[in-house]
Amino acid sequence: MRLHFSLLALLLLTLPLPSAAAESKPKKANKANAITLLKGNQLEGWKRTQFGGPGEVTVEEGVLTIEMGSPLNGVTITEEAFKKLPKINYEMRLEARRELGGDFFVGLTFPVNDQHCSLIMGGWGGGVIGISSIDGYDASENESTTYATFENGKWYNIRLKVTDERITVWLDDEEMIDVEIEERRLDTRIEVDLSKPLGLASFETTAKIRDFTVRPLSEKK
Repeated sequence: MRLHFSLLALLLLTLPLPSAAAESKPKKANKANAITLLKGNQLEGWKRTQFGGPGEVTVEEGVLTIEMGSPLNGVTITEEAFKKLPKINYEMRLEARRELGGDFFVGLTFPVNDQHCSLIMGGWGGGVIGISSIDGYDASENESTTYATFENGKWYNIRLKVTDERITVWLDDEEMIDVEIEERRLDTRIEVDLSKPLGLASFETTAKIRDFTVRPLSEKK
């Protein structure tokens, strides 16, 4: 019996122990089938949204700069580029940074089948996160409303998942929004209607966007 115990102990000592570094290492983003939406040094597949105010939009080395508008500025995808993208069951990822100003630096308008709505980050004075609009209620007044503190000059990782049943949003890997949308009325606020069917906008704010991708989902979960 003692011999069996000794052999077992020896075997256990020779087994490799799990690495603490490996356990704490964050999972890599799934980039399979991902479509890159910002490339190079030009607005390929995009056009400046005609909000009517000042401010330029430029792309340099894959980084989109939306200069401060009065109040809005942004870009909208071209019709030809939009035809190649999924309208439901997809995941979008981007990194965003507020350079100047104190309001929303992410106004991401996106499709949900034949409807559209907008993810707002940093709105209503700088801290509101939410979806505009759900059943007529905007990002500051529906069940998606939440809050965060955003620092100017800091990059934030944003992930948006859209299925027939739900819209889910993560900020730096923390889930911020998870809202049911079946049989709900989704729409944009009238101020950003020009961002449809897919667009990025900022409000009295200079914003930078990079690593903007969309990936069709093979599963709804």
